[in-house]
Amino acid sequence: MDTKQFLERKTNEYNRLFFITDDPISIPHRFSRKEDIEISGFLTALISWGRRPAILKSAQKLMQLMDNAPYKFIVQNNDTDLKQLTGFVYRTFNSSDLLFLVEALRNIYLEKGGLETVCNDAFRETGSIKGMITGLRNELLKVSHLSRSEKHLAAPEKGSAAKRINMFLRWMVRHDNRGVDFGIWENIPPAALMIPLDVHSGNTARKLGLLQRKQNDWKAVEELTNVLRQFDPEDPVKYDFALFGTGVYEKRS
Repeated sequence: MDTKQFLERKTNEYNRLFFITDDPISIPHRFSRKEDIEISGFLTALISWGRRPAILKSAQKLMQLMDNAPYKFIVQNNDTDLKQLTGFVYRTFNSSDLLFLVEALRNIYLEKGGLETVCNDAFRETGSIKGMITGLRNELLKVSHLSRSEKHLAAPEKGSAAKRINMFLRWMVRHDNRGVDFGIWENIPPAALMIPLDVHSGNTARKLGLLQRKQNDWKAVEELTNVLRQFDPEDPVKYDFALFGTGVYEKRS
């Protein structure tokens, strides 16, 4: 079996509804309103590092703190509502980071047309996902914040692999009939997406000879995505299911 056949088989194996259950994408799958999916997905993605059970526990708590109505909470919150968030912490992400993001998202939804509009505009202006991520980061950072909060927003122009935001973009942009990714953003082509590179997908890619670079940084993201585009130029990031699934479930990483 050649590499493409292997990737196609593993993508087909893991890009299925069972994948949702213990993955961070299960959090936005609790919602049906577009804005709830976006906001819950974005906040969940930003805390998606470490063990997945711990990620899910904290993301579930966060949704509860937002009354399981994240969009309404973002755009209608008052001081009493915000006090509910005091004390939230997940590893190095704490309530000061969360309060900043709530205010930044409020500004984006009330003044800028929402996350999709901001991302669409940045993608159109720059023509790349890298530029889009930078544009979104810059927009979020326009509201008052502590410098410590900036580390939670990936900066690919500084070399970050931007795994979490690339994962969020996969959720929003990719569309197929499998029911895992949402595909609710229609103006960014799946062909432009970049691979969400982490230790699992990176190690699997290296063992398959798809990635030579040793660091999991933006250069590695570009290298691996360019290779995957040779297998499927229209939807290269679908292979994230194969690389991550093989690494996690089959312990090959």
